[in-house]
Amino acid sequence: MRKWLLLACAVMFLLPVACKAVNQDSLWMYEHYTKKEVYITMRDGVKLFTSIYIPKDQSEKHPILMTRTPYSCAPYGENTFRPLYKNHYKEYLKEGYIMVIQDVRGTWMSEGKFVNVRPFNPAKKGKKDVDEASDTYDTIDWLVKNITGNNGNVGVFGISYPGFYSTMAALSRHPALKAVSPQAPVTDWFIGDDFHHNGAFMLTDAFSFYTVFDHPHPKPTTEGPKGISYYTHDNYKYYLETGALPNFSKIIGDSVPFWNEMYAHPTYDSWWKARNVRNFLGDVKPAMLEVGGLFDAEDCFGAWNTYKTIEEKNPNTNNRIVMGPWYHGQWASNDGTHLGNVRFGSNTSEYYANNIEIPFFNYYLKGKGQAPAIAEATVFFTGENNWKQLPKWPPAAMQEAPVYLQENGKLSFSKPSASNSFSEYVSDPAKPVPYTEDVHFNRTINYMTDDQRFAARRPDVAVFESEVLDQDLTLAGPVVADLVASTSTTDADFVVKVIDVFPDDFKYEEAEASDHRRIPSATYPMGGYQMLVRGDIMRGKFRNSYEVPEAFVPDQPTPVKFTLPDVAHTFQKGHRIMIQVQSSWFPLADRNPQQFMDIYKATDKDFKKATIRIYHDAQHPSNVMLPVVK
Repeated sequence: MRKWLLLACAVMFLLPVACKAVNQDSLWMYEHYTKKEVYITMRDGVKLFTSIYIPKDQSEKHPILMTRTPYSCAPYGENTFRPLYKNHYKEYLKEGYIMVIQDVRGTWMSEGKFVNVRPFNPAKKGKKDVDEASDTYDTIDWLVKNITGNNGNVGVFGISYPGFYSTMAALSRHPALKAVSPQAPVTDWFIGDDFHHNGAFMLTDAFSFYTVFDHPHPKPTTEGPKGISYYTHDNYKYYLETGALPNFSKIIGDSVPFWNEMYAHPTYDSWWKARNVRNFLGDVKPAMLEVGGLFDAEDCFGAWNTYKTIEEKNPNTNNRIVMGPWYHGQWASNDGTHLGNVRFGSNTSEYYANNIEIPFFNYYLKGKGQAPAIAEATVFFTGENNWKQLPKWPPAAMQEAPVYLQENGKLSFSKPSASNSFSEYVSDPAKPVPYTEDVHFNRTINYMTDDQRFAARRPDVAVFESEVLDQDLTLAGPVVADLVASTSTTDADFVVKVIDVFPDDFKYEEAEASDHRRIPSATYPMGGYQMLVRGDIMRGKFRNSYEVPEAFVPDQPTPVKFTLPDVAHTFQKGHRIMIQVQSSWFPLADRNPQQFMDIYKATDKDFKKATIRIYHDAQHPSNVMLPVVK
C-alpha cells in the first residue's frame, strides 16, 4: 500500500489483525451501537459529512471522542459499521464512548474546498473566516447540542494528517473540548515532516502520496483517486530513471494544486511558515497528549516538536508526550513487539493503549481513573528495551557530549589532534546511495532500524566507528551533527546516521509476534548488526538559513550544522557507536544536482559528480553532539 493507504488504515481503524473473535466482536458492536450519518453545517454554510456511532445504552451520559480525517470516514451507509473493535479502540466501545469520524472540508462526502495543511487564522472575524479550528468548533458545538445522551465532554485524536487536525482542534477553544491527542501530527512540511527534511525534498513519500491524494473533488464522493501505473516495482530504478523533479511534476499533472505550489516555494518563505503549526500554539487550553514513534519515517519530527512548542508557549497547560519504538501508527496496532529485525522485548503497543491513551481519555472525558499520574514524558528506550517515566524531556541529567570523527575511520570522545585530516568520497547522482538494501516498491516502514552494513561497504559513505564500549551509554534528546565539509561543486547534501553496532556473536532467541508470525530476526544474522538509531538529511545550501540559501565555495572547508530528531536509546556494554556520512539517500530524498540552483527546476543534464571531504583534524573537528544521560 502507498502512504495514504497506510495512514488511512491507522486513522480509519482498519488495522489488519489475525483475530478469531472478529465475528463475535462485530456482532457485539451491532448489538450495542447504532450509526448515524449527518451533515453538520459550518458557520459559512459548508456542510461536513460526519459518521456518529452511538451507544444504545442510555442509562448514563456518554463522552464524545472524535477524529477528523481527509482519508474518508468510510464505510458509508448507516447499516455498515467501521470495525472499531479491531484494535484497542474496542475499549472505548466497552466504555460507552460516542465515536465520531468526520470527512474534513473538501474531501470525500464533505462539501467545500480542501486546502492542504490549511493555515490557522488567529484573527477570524466574520462567518466567512474559517479554518480547521473553526470547523472543529462548529462540529463540537453541534454534537453536544444534538446528540442525545452525551455528557458534554469531547476529546479529539488522530494519527498523521488527522494528527494535524487534532492540533487544530486544540486551538478551537470550545469549552466542551477537554482532551486532545495529536499522534504523529503533521507539523512542518519544510523542516522535518513527510515531504521535506531540512530543506531536502522527501521524494518517495511526496510523489507516492500525491498520485493518490488531493485530486479534483467537484462534489461529494465515496470514490478515491485511481493513482498511476508504474512500469516497474523496483523503487530505486523507477525514481532514478524518472530523473529530475520536473519529470515527476509532468506525471502528477496540473490536477494537484499543492504539488505545484511546493515547487513554486523552494525556500522557507511566508507560504511555508503559515503552514508551520508551531507558529500558532500560543494559547492551548485542553489537556494534551502528544504521541509518536521513535522510528516514524513520516512524522517523528512532528510529535517531538509539537510537544516542545506547547511546553514552551503554554507553561500552565497540562501537556505530556509518549514516544515508543514504533513506525508510523504502530502504537494503534496490536503488535509493538518489534520493528524489522530489531526486537523490543514486550508488546509496547499494548502497554501504551492500556496504561496511557485509554486512561488519559477516561479521566478527562469520564472522570475515571488516575490519568494525572501519567508522567510528563513516557519514553521507551531501545537497546535496553525499557519504558521510562520522566518528569521532563530531555531529562535533567542529559549533557551534550561531542563524539569526534577521527582519521582512519575512528570515532572518539576526544578531540582530534591530527592536521590536514579528512575523509573523501565521490558523490555521483547517477549512482546515489540507497536508503535500504532490498529491492522493493513502496517505501519501507523498517528502514529506520535497518542494518546499515550495506551502506558501510560503499565507497561513497564515510564510516567512523568507536572502540567497544566498556559500559552502557544512554542517549536521551536531540542529536546535533556539527560537520566541517567541502564540496568540489557549489551544493551538496549531507546525511548523518547514528548507528548501534551489535557484537559479532549477538543473536536473539527464537520468538514469535503476537499474531503468531515468526519475527524476521529469528533467521536474520544479527551478529555485527548495524542498527540505525537516527539518521537525517541536510540540504547544504540551507546550512545557514532556510529562507536565504547560500552556495558553497568549491573545495573550501565549511561548517554544516543541523539538528536531528530526538533519540532514546542505550548503547549497551560490548556494542560500538558508528557514524556514517554520505551525500545521497535515495530515493527517500531527491538527488541534489550538486550545483547551487532551484532544484525543482533542474534538468537531467544539471546533475554533476562532486568530491566531498569530511574534515576531522584539530582545526576542523567534525563531531556529532550526543545527548548523553550520565
